[in-house]
Amino acid sequence: MSALENLVKSRRSAVIFEEGIEIPDADLQQMFALNKFAPSAFNLQHTHYLVLTDPAQKEKAYEASQQYKVKTASAVIVVLGDIKAHHHIRTINEGLLHLGVLNPFEYEQESQSVFDFYEARGSVFQREDAIRNASLSAMQLMLIAQDMGWDTCPMIGFDADELQSSLDVPEHYVPVMMITIGKKSEAKQRPRGYRKPINEYVSFNKMHAE
Repeated sequence: MSALENLVKSRRSAVIFEEGIEIPDADLQQMFALNKFAPSAFNLQHTHYLVLTDPAQKEKAYEASQQYKVKTASAVIVVLGDIKAHHHIRTINEGLLHLGVLNPFEYEQESQSVFDFYEARGSVFQREDAIRNASLSAMQLMLIAQDMGWDTCPMIGFDADELQSSLDVPEHYVPVMMITIGKKSEAKQRPRGYRKPINEYVSFNKMHAE
């Protein structure tokens, strides 16, 4: 079994975490340093992470979710998608301009094209794309955490408005999910649930008849 195959198969959502385990800041820094290479549309890097390790801040996440795993986790990571990520396209592309990959005309043309692409599709598309790209980044983060010996659980069961308000999250961010991270307790670990065989969830060239 390859390292990647083992990683994918071994990652499980943690039902409950061992209490009292602190996650070193160095580990978090290492995770995010690697996770910045996650793909994103037009390299806009829509994702922002709010890491909660302070008990008072974690309590706000608990109040918004009412899920006990938030209390026992070493940290709670709030995954946010930037609805206005395309507003930063010129800053994102400046590196390519300075390296000479883009000349000034190409830099301006490409930057304006991306900006117009999002503006033309409107607020619903901007929100959906923020969620899409943040979800890609979040999945990669969980695999990185697993590789470093930390267990995770993605969570959607929370009051997004309460979370946004209590944590002072600016309105141009949409809360996509929360990720609890720590060392899982084996006490309540259930067997892995049913996984569809390939022919039930993969179609080649045309959709299966329902």
